[in-house]
Amino acid sequence: MTVTRPRNERVKAMTANTAPPRDDDDIAAEIDFSGGTRGKFHQPNAKLNLPVYLDADVQAYLSALAARKGVPLSDLANDLLKKDIAILEAGK
Repeated sequence: MTVTRPRNERVKAMTANTAPPRDDDDIAAEIDFSGGTRGKFHQPNAKLNLPVYLDADVQAYLSALAARKGVPLSDLANDLLKKDIAILEAGK
């Protein structure tokens, strides 16, 4: 019959061998923003362009179609989406 130490003693033994956390972080523990200026870089009329991620097969098809037509992919995608929007709006 084997005698084992209780679980909490085994856990203590395992954690006792760990190295202390390293203090080589370049970021200060606290940053003083008291001298900062709120809204310094805020641009109220800034235009935000969100990225649109296409499935690989859709992108390949649209890229090939755009190349055949000699137009940028973004122009082709926008035209197709505008047509879809018009169809949806007409169905309301």
